[in-house]
Amino acid sequence: MPSPAELPGVNELLSHAVEALGGAERPGQVKMAEAVGRALRTGEHLAVQAGTGTGKSLAYLVPAIRHAIAKETTVVVSTATIALQRQLVDRDLPRLAKALKKPLGREPSFAILKGRRNYLCLHRLDTGAPEEPEDPGLFDPFAVSRMGKEVQRLREWSSDTETGDRDELVPGVSEQAWRQVSVTARECLGVSRCPVGTDCFAEKARAEAGRADVVVTNHALLAIDALQGYQVLPEHDLVIVDEAHELVDRVTSVATGELTASMVAIAVRRCGKLIDADIADRLQEGSEGLAMILEDLPPGRMDTLPKPLAGAVTVIRDAAQACLTALGGDRKEDVEEATARKLARSQVEEVHDTAVRLLEAFDEDAAHQRDVVWLSADRYGMSNRPPSLHVAPLSVAGLLRERLFGATTTVLTSATLTLGGAFDTLARQWGLPPQARAEKAEGTATDKAPPTDGDDLKWSGLDVGSPFDHRRNGILYVAKHLPAPGRDGLAPSTLDEIAELIDAAGGRTLGLFSSMRAAKQAAEELRDRIKHPILCQGEDTTALLVRKFAEDARTCLFGTLSLWQGVDVPGPSLQLVIVDRIPFPRPDDPVQSARQRAVEARGGNGFLTVAATHAALLLAQGTGRLHRSVGDRGVVAVLDSRLATARYAGFLKASLPPFWPTTDPEVARAALRRLDAAAPA
Repeated sequence: MPSPAELPGVNELLSHAVEALGGAERPGQVKMAEAVGRALRTGEHLAVQAGTGTGKSLAYLVPAIRHAIAKETTVVVSTATIALQRQLVDRDLPRLAKALKKPLGREPSFAILKGRRNYLCLHRLDTGAPEEPEDPGLFDPFAVSRMGKEVQRLREWSSDTETGDRDELVPGVSEQAWRQVSVTARECLGVSRCPVGTDCFAEKARAEAGRADVVVTNHALLAIDALQGYQVLPEHDLVIVDEAHELVDRVTSVATGELTASMVAIAVRRCGKLIDADIADRLQEGSEGLAMILEDLPPGRMDTLPKPLAGAVTVIRDAAQACLTALGGDRKEDVEEATARKLARSQVEEVHDTAVRLLEAFDEDAAHQRDVVWLSADRYGMSNRPPSLHVAPLSVAGLLRERLFGATTTVLTSATLTLGGAFDTLARQWGLPPQARAEKAEGTATDKAPPTDGDDLKWSGLDVGSPFDHRRNGILYVAKHLPAPGRDGLAPSTLDEIAELIDAAGGRTLGLFSSMRAAKQAAEELRDRIKHPILCQGEDTTALLVRKFAEDARTCLFGTLSLWQGVDVPGPSLQLVIVDRIPFPRPDDPVQSARQRAVEARGGNGFLTVAATHAALLLAQGTGRLHRSVGDRGVVAVLDSRLATARYAGFLKASLPPFWPTTDPEVARAALRRLDAAAPA
């Protein structure tokens, strides 16, 4: 095996890999690989915008693998979606490892690592520890019977699976059934105490990850590794964050706490005979009091904590603390009792910690509010979910700055990182300083712990472009003549516009709507007016609908959020992308509205910083569905006149691919008719 000094350089390795895989080097791919290699040498963080078709996976994997082997370390690749995880682990890394074996002197190794809850727990399966259902629907005997059948299927699967990974179970099972056979990190007994610890699927996955050159994980586990007081990921000195435009939302989700009366009642039942009944009864009283108070409160964000609610949460906090004291720490006891005590502690700790966060969010002595609190409630009985309190961080910038960028060299990449034409918008959300200040910073991120404002964190931004000629092959049509969208659904003129565009395109349409209500309205009203089939999200699994859409070029697919980012259909099946309105966050979104208000309180432009940024990111992702291969051509039609008339329109359009622009509907329709005529039969 060559010594580190004798290993081929990044460019040579990339050329060898591309040739071995039967491809051709692309300029953007080479630029990105060189930049990643440079970041590894300097310890400077890097943000790379790389359009679809650049070959960015190879561009970051080749220098990362070389670094792992040269330094005998592990690199972590984090993704937002299961689809990209599977692409890396099932396709890209196996082929690349074989291609690089000869020049590197050995075949690089890789592994996938997920949170403990994603793996089957053999001990939980053996003990059959009951999971108290939080959903009242599970008290339905039919639901219980269905869950029992699923658990039995999991028992049979446990004898066949080698990994215990939930994603390998096809078809899957309900969340309630999976909870019967899995544990969180808090609930785990630990290898030393667990009677089947040597066979633990989660520990085997962690051990394999610790031996691998490349570990593929997800943003949620990356956040857990940063949030928890113990290490989840193996030792590493490089993190590559793919799909980095999703990082803030995924970290926020992991850092969000929830408290319901049902959760408190489950904690009481888990304590069972482990503690004195009088102590458990205090927590039960807190649960009953919380249930009554939440039923009378309106849903939405809370700027103050109502006195009755503050009293109930305080009772729960204090009662939960008393239960934890009574449960005590680890002690010598049989496995069955140790398991019961561990499960009880985990549930009571979650209740206690969330209650503490809820109260501290309104602490007047705090220098500034760090958490947002809101109540969600199903007033119409559609989901059978009880009212629940939520608490989420107002910002995750400080967390990422301290626990991610302050700890290890980080490369962030996506097809969408420059909003309004600059990296600074997302950099601010990540906790990185504006680029001008970052370029002036002295020293590297690894010289010392970062200060509060993170100004000594050095990073650079690079846009390697796209292999697609957007201006030549794509039109951005903004329907300037239409009225601004209202709250009463799609206007008749908007439906007419959609029908005319689809007719001109001969089908071949992906309709991206801001709400499921709008998508269903469009599908229902246009099916009688259009001769082409219309599929609507929710009528079947999204994967099946996308497959049907791709297989029949005349078919249209309408849907909402997951389609904005999850559709990859190259070729003539997709030549028209329709966006019904600019995807601003809902005005009553508790986290986004609180963040907007916080920016305004500091004298900034809350709308542009939060709402317009959210919209720009989604618009860029949605319009990016049009070009998935070099030969793709078509039209993106935005039916929101504000993209042509509003003051913020320039910022939004600067975030999109550089399509050829028009506001003339006949120009758009004529282009679609020509594409339809030229498409293969």
